[in-house]
Amino acid sequence: MSFLVRTKQKISQILKTFFGQQTCRIGIYGPPNAGKTTLANRIVRDWIGDAVGPVSEVPHETRRVRRKQDVTITGSDGNSITFDIVDTPGVTTKIDYNEFIEYGFDKEEAVKRAREATEGVAEAMHWLREDIDGVIYMLDSTQDPFQQVNIMMVGIIESRNLPVLIVANKTDLPDASPARIKSAFPQHPVVAISGLEGSNVDELYEKMASYFG
Repeated sequence: MSFLVRTKQKISQILKTFFGQQTCRIGIYGPPNAGKTTLANRIVRDWIGDAVGPVSEVPHETRRVRRKQDVTITGSDGNSITFDIVDTPGVTTKIDYNEFIEYGFDKEEAVKRAREATEGVAEAMHWLREDIDGVIYMLDSTQDPFQQVNIMMVGIIESRNLPVLIVANKTDLPDASPARIKSAFPQHPVVAISGLEGSNVDELYEKMASYFG
């Protein structure tokens, strides 16, 4: 573990003790391949020097809910939040095993992955109904935001009145349009980042500490 990570942990623990923060559960939700696990890994590596799970260009690489406990983020203004980060499968209305066959899997493995992904989506929605305290709604800024939104998921979020932070990801790509996502969600804070390259994640951390804290 690097000196920087150890220093961050020490400062975070001091602030946590001093301000008396309570641990909450922040779920990263969004469509398949929006970069949810990439972001979860970056958050965890930056603050506790660990990782959540593997990433891949194959859709539904994350097929089960994964949680990393006791991550503490501190902002430059002293705001701090300790939380469990919950990485979820891509939420979609239909998962077709042919999606996996297109990536070279045989039919048996493709069917198995499709079944696991379907079960994972159901698990993610259960977490959203019962155990999530705040949502990072991650969208691909190269795609139409309205085609990425899952109405059932939005309904659950609204019924529970959960705080939502919109993340417009993949700003490193030439066809990215974070402004399009910002205009689609004027009622929510939006942070444009590249989870892969790490650009603007410091602003995301500041928002998380103040918004969810």
